[in-house]
Amino acid sequence: MALLEGKKVLVTGVLTDSSIAFHVARLAQEEGADVVLSSFGRALSITTRIAARLPKPAAVIELDVTSEEHLAGLPEKVKAHLPYLDGVVHSIGFAPEAALGGNFLNTEWADVATALHVSAYSLKSLTMACKPLFPEAGASVVGLTFDATVAWPKYDWMGVAKAALESCSRYLARDLGAANVRSNLIAAGPIKTMAAKSIPGFSDFEDVWKGRAPLKWDVSDPVPAAQGTVALLSDWFPMTTGEIIHVDGGVHAIGG
Repeated sequence: MALLEGKKVLVTGVLTDSSIAFHVARLAQEEGADVVLSSFGRALSITTRIAARLPKPAAVIELDVTSEEHLAGLPEKVKAHLPYLDGVVHSIGFAPEAALGGNFLNTEWADVATALHVSAYSLKSLTMACKPLFPEAGASVVGLTFDATVAWPKYDWMGVAKAALESCSRYLARDLGAANVRSNLIAAGPIKTMAAKSIPGFSDFEDVWKGRAPLKWDVSDPVPAAQGTVALLSDWFPMTTGEIIHVDGGVHAIGG
């Protein structure tokens, strides 16, 4: 039996076929899942076009995770394509330019608030919007982070947002465990995605991984992180929640 045979999964954040989210959707389908994607605004048409590259058709629904109206209407939109959800993938992150690039001490609260809302609070918002769709047997929520235990060069307030995301996942694990809802994160190493292009000095991360990763790390290969995500969506981690699984070539375990 395939790893996700019969599972129903919502995957957010598919923008290009080089993204982790795209390969999560692809692998989930290949492992037997029915998948729905979400996008919004100008990206909606891009996601719809990229969805055509998946092994099987996948509907794309409009969802802005900062919109209360969109969140309230999410269950109805999902039900137009899937009867329920066994899994949700949170692959959402954004910080204004002023919140990145070495501007940490000068970033205004409005920009920080945007980064925290989109990149961290949205994990709670998305999970709670999907909760009415979770079966009694439970569900798996998996988010994507970038190790927030240290201060990375030029990552600035996005690093703070990722720390908040990691804490948010733990609180979701605590408060939704009674409903058998698991909340976990994949801490991926640097991948050349659309999001990475918005980070000034992304090449600095490449240099760190080249020098410190025990396992050879390929910044152009999103598949390992996608495989980790699919594994957490499956029934093979029934008692794992509040966890952060590092798929980073081992950099997190190695001193400077």
